[in-house]
Amino acid sequence: MTLLQQLNRTSLRIRFATILTAAALSLVSFSLAQTDCATGDNPVDPAAPKNITPEELIQKFTAKENSVRDARSHYTYTQEVLVQTLNDKAADGQWHEVKRISYDDKGKKAENVTYSEVSTLRDIQISAEDQNDISLFMQWILTSDQLPEYKVTYAGQQHVDDLDTYVFHVEPVKEEKNKRYFQGRIWVDNRDLQMVKLCGKSVPDQVHVKKHQPMDIRPTFVGYRQLVDGLWFPSYARVDDILHFQAQSIHVREIVKFKDYVKGGRAPSAAKR
Repeated sequence: MTLLQQLNRTSLRIRFATILTAAALSLVSFSLAQTDCATGDNPVDPAAPKNITPEELIQKFTAKENSVRDARSHYTYTQEVLVQTLNDKAADGQWHEVKRISYDDKGKKAENVTYSEVSTLRDIQISAEDQNDISLFMQWILTSDQLPEYKVTYAGQQHVDDLDTYVFHVEPVKEEKNKRYFQGRIWVDNRDLQMVKLCGKSVPDQVHVKKHQPMDIRPTFVGYRQLVDGLWFPSYARVDDILHFQAQSIHVREIVKFKDYVKGGRAPSAAKR
């Protein structure tokens, strides 16, 4: 985000999805805590996985992620975004938008805005990188073709809500110019071998900038998935972070929902328009 002043599968799994939905709805009232990757989680057990190496785990779950990516392109769904800035406990600026997302028969993404309010955000503006965070990283799917770009390190096992998961640290191997990456942690269900949670941010930030060039600071977010027809699809993401700019620090709250998944209903391809 840029500163305007500088610019001028089981019942347990079903329950897990229900918990996520309830938590997302509760965020309308917004708690005081900042984004915490470990909220509600048990300690990480660093023990190695049984009967499989971490490298084999990575290969297996990224292969499953390929299936999630491919299957999701056959669904339409709603993307709802609410961004607020806070002065103490009260919101002093807000932006709210709802889109219906679909894909054509060639897999090309189409977005139809169904609701958009006039932004009252005064201290920040939604940058292209913010939009990229929402459309890519907050619903990030780590497919096998992306693996060469990342260092994925096994961290241990952790019980998250009603799921037993493997935890991995993820960071880019090398940051290429004009390209963004995810950096943080991911949680992989130990039965389905699909990602069920992620927490981190997109990198790099634009901090050391030239005079009159705006800083662009990425907030930390936590994201969850839910079961849809046997696969774990992105469900929601949230931000509660203080962004430190040169001029001042801004408290930002954000919630993004990915909901109302419907199989089919594909958008017309460009050739048919």
